[in-house]
This record gives sequence, C-alpha cells and structure tokens, in this order.
Amino acid sequence: MTETLDKNSVRNYDIEELKRLDKAHHWHPFTDTKALHQEGGARVITRAEGCYLYDGDGNKMLDGMAGLWCVNVGYGRQELAEAAYRQMLELPYYNTFFKTATPPAIELSAKIASLMGENFNHIFYSNSGSEANDTVLRMVRHYWNLKGKPNKKTIISRWNAYHGSTVAGASLGGMKAMHKQADLPIPGITHVMQPHWFDNAEPGESREDFGMRAAHAIEQRILELGPDNVAAFIGEPVQGAGGVVIPPSTYWPEVQRICEKYDLLLIADEVICGFGRTGSWFGHQTLGFTPDLVPMAKGMSSGYLPISALAVSDKVAQVLFEKGGEFYHGYTYSGHPAACAVALKNIEIMEREHLVEKVRDETGPYLAEALATLRDHPLVGETRTLGLLGAVEICKNKETRQRFADVGKVGTICRDHIMKLNAIARACGDTMVVSPPFIIEKSQIDDLVAALRAALDATAADIERLGL
Repeated sequence: MTETLDKNSVRNYDIEELKRLDKAHHWHPFTDTKALHQEGGARVITRAEGCYLYDGDGNKMLDGMAGLWCVNVGYGRQELAEAAYRQMLELPYYNTFFKTATPPAIELSAKIASLMGENFNHIFYSNSGSEANDTVLRMVRHYWNLKGKPNKKTIISRWNAYHGSTVAGASLGGMKAMHKQADLPIPGITHVMQPHWFDNAEPGESREDFGMRAAHAIEQRILELGPDNVAAFIGEPVQGAGGVVIPPSTYWPEVQRICEKYDLLLIADEVICGFGRTGSWFGHQTLGFTPDLVPMAKGMSSGYLPISALAVSDKVAQVLFEKGGEFYHGYTYSGHPAACAVALKNIEIMEREHLVEKVRDETGPYLAEALATLRDHPLVGETRTLGLLGAVEICKNKETRQRFADVGKVGTICRDHIMKLNAIARACGDTMVVSPPFIIEKSQIDDLVAALRAALDATAADIERLGL
C-alpha cells in the first residue's frame, strides 16, 4: 500500500524508549557524551512547522537558529518533500563520474551560476560544507601546480573561523579545541587574527581603522612566508560559529586588494552566508568583494537534503580545464539527483516569495532594531546584525568590553536558560547568536528577543549566585 504525502500527519513515538536507545547507541556530534547522559539524555525533536520545533515531551520551541543556520524557508514545506518524492520515483540516484549527468544537477548548476554573476559558470558538487572546503584545498593546490608555481601551497585563514569538521576543513578553520584533539592543522595552513572589533580593537580604535589593521595582518603573514609560497586566503564573509563576526566596511575591499597584489586566490566560504542570509544571494555581494572560489551548502536546500557545492570562477576553471586533465576528486553522492531537485525547488520558493528581499528590507532591519533594545542590559556589551544573522555579546564589564574569566561558561548558562523558555539561540563562547528562518515574522522576532532578555536576567542571577 502506498503511503500518501500528508504534511499534517503526526506519528506517535515511545519517547522514553527512544531516549533509552539514543543513550545506548547514538553518538552525538560536538557533544560531551558523559555530561549528556548525566543530564538525563537528549531532547527528542519529533516534528517541525514554520519557525517552530516540537519535542517528544510536548514542548513547542521557536527556532531562532534555523536548525544549524540552514532551514531558510522554514519547516514543513510540502513542495520540497514532493520534489524529492518525484525525483526518487523517476531517478533516485546515479553518479556523475563516468561522463554522465542527471537533469537536476545540470539545471541546478545553471541556476546557481545565474545567481553568482558573470564570472562564475562552473559548479562542483559535494554533500556538506566540510566536503566543499576539502574540495577547495585540493583545487587551489592543483591550480597553482598547473600554473607552474608549485611552491604556492600555504592557505591563510583566521583564528576562530569554522570551515568544517573533516581533516582539511578543521585545519582551514581556526578552532583551537578542534586542532588540539587531532594534532591539527595539517601542514600548509596558517591563521591570522579575526576581524572582531569587540574583542580585538585597541582602546580608541575606530571600526574602520581596525578593519584595515585586521586586513593588514594577512599582508604581514604573506610577507613573512613569502608571496611565492602563499596560495590563497579563505574567510567567511561573516564568521558564523566564531560568533557572527561582521567585519568593518574597510576589511573585505582591503583583503581583496592584498590578494590581487600578491597573486593569491580569494575564497569566500558562503556555507552560512549563501542563499540569502545577509540580504543578498551571497555574502560577498552584500559586503562588496569578488572571490575566486565560493563553497556553499546549508541554505542551498534549506537543510531538507544534504548537498553542497563549490562555485569556481572562470579564471580558475579555465586553467583546470585546459591544463589539468582529469581532476581526481569527487564523492559518491556528488550532484545527487534528489538533493539537486530539492535545492532547485528551494531556490524557486525563495524567488517566488521574495524571501531574500524580505531579509534585506524587512526582517533583517527589524531584527537589528529588536536586538538593539537589549543594549541596556548590564550583561550586554554589544549587539550586531547583518541580514538575519545576529549576535549579543555577554561581558563582565560593558564599558571596557572585559570578558568573564572562563569564556564560554556564561554563554552556556544563557543558552540553557533560553532553551528552558522554549526558544533556541546558540552560544558561541560568551556570544549569543541567532539565525532564524527567512519566513520569521516581526511578532516572532519580538518573542525571540523577549526570551533572550529573560535568559539574560536568569543568567545574571546565576552569575551573582555562583560568584562568577
């Protein structure tokens, strides 16, 4: 018997049995498993609709993070389920290795190229942002070998950047805790300061001057290593997991000038920023610079199926096509037809409902205004936004921007409080960050900010009680 698609159908689960099985068999990513089990186990999310998640205990939660920065069109979109269903009936899978292609992969490639602008006409598929950034490393080094400059190997990144969890992705990223666990980074990757004015600006330094100083840290590292040894610079237009770090307006134009001066490839990691999050289709368009390579994922399918891609500029593609021969790289599911079909439908929905424009003109500015109302709180040193990316800095002394001693402890306390209030925000160190679905309404933004304020109040009480 064929089961019909019904977005309103709800399955009944034995939640306690699921929790038991989860504890016995499911190893969670980025989780202290011992602590999770001591705290009573995982919260089991059973369904979602719009901007809300529902758990097995009957709680309805406002998802201020769009999953993991990805559910841009919101939950419960029947069109996306139907796109996957139709494609799976017609052609559930075939690879793109052996001089073959499928209609969804071809059509999606053309669509992404049309959103990228005239300099990007070629798309290479993978399954996650991590894999897209592995592809970046392979492609950059292959490019310079073909250009007859085999010593140009080192890629410059930034501390506290996040570029994925694979060996190459975690190495490109600047998360020191990740490096420590696996003896990373691998050779040929180096890191410089992040353009985070709140943490790194000198007393009295303007944001514009700080942006130039942060960019010049890249130039200084190039000169230390020698320009003939440096292949590329990689950066998220806005650092996501690093705490929604929005660079000053002076930063990216100067980074581009430096890359052009020393003949480096410029890589914009758009895994979070891509597909409308900043109010343009891509973050580099919002921030006014032109990269050579653009890895992307997350919002590409709104998280409904795993898919990622690397947009390759004509400058790079021409060298690889003309001189490179076979590119010995790819994945079993590169250009998976069902994932591509869902991504195509997702982009169609965003265009039809003008969701990118809504982020730019309506909800993005409203989020900025709403978060700014928290600046009177004694724990809040700064709020900042770009599109539907927002951050609230928690600090001990807001006048001097002094952090609490054990960075991350207070942020975790605040995160746990907002979860108890049935709203979801993320703690990146002591920075509370939000990244809601594009369909969020102003009243829901108000609810999210009210929950943040209540969580901050509860956090302040805990700080006093614990003597932090």
